Amino acid sequence: MAKSSLVWLLLSALYFASTANSASTTRSSPGAANFIKVSCGATAYPAVCVQSLSLYASSIKQSPRQLIQTALAVSLDKAQSTKTFVYKLTKFKGIKPREKAAIKDCFEVIDDTVDRLVQSVKELKNMGSSKGQDYQWHISNVQTWMSAALTDENTCVDGFSGKALDGRIKNSIKARFDHVERVTSNALALINKFGY
Repeated sequence: MAKSSLVWLLLSALYFASTANSASTTRSSPGAANFIKVSCGATAYPAVCVQSLSLYASSIKQSPRQLIQTALAVSLDKAQSTKTFVYKLTKFKGIKPREKAAIKDCFEVIDDTVDRLVQSVKELKNMGSSKGQDYQWHISNVQTWMSAALTDENTCVDGFSGKALDGRIKNSIKARFDHVERVTSNALALINKFGY
């Protein structure tokens, strides 16, 4: 519950910051939109990156730090949404035992992913105005947790290997995990680009 509140609070703050600046949006958005587009060029999924961050252009402005925090918040939001979806699947009746086991494994995986992303959000908050080795230490922690989250996300779909587990459940889970993987990969690429 606290994790979803943190995500909601972070995204709400970003949204309200962007709407509160609506008078200056017309002046800052072209520069901010271009900053987002150019920055997203360093990611594996630039179209997803631009689409997921453009809503927050007026709060991102041209700040690498705000861009990273927003990308991380988007990743956490998508992971939390996927966790809720998979949790609901664990409660379905009439699912084959192997599918039920794969769903349970996916829930554990996405739960770990959410934990790692929450750690990353907190780490970025805690770094404040750190510089030098202290700054590098915080960034290194975030990179480690984000990389582990990406590994977790790929592990889930592996549990559905084989023809016996093909179907709507596998496809639904795969689509959601693929999207979480893309936004998380993009957030990590932006951290790598601006973190050093």
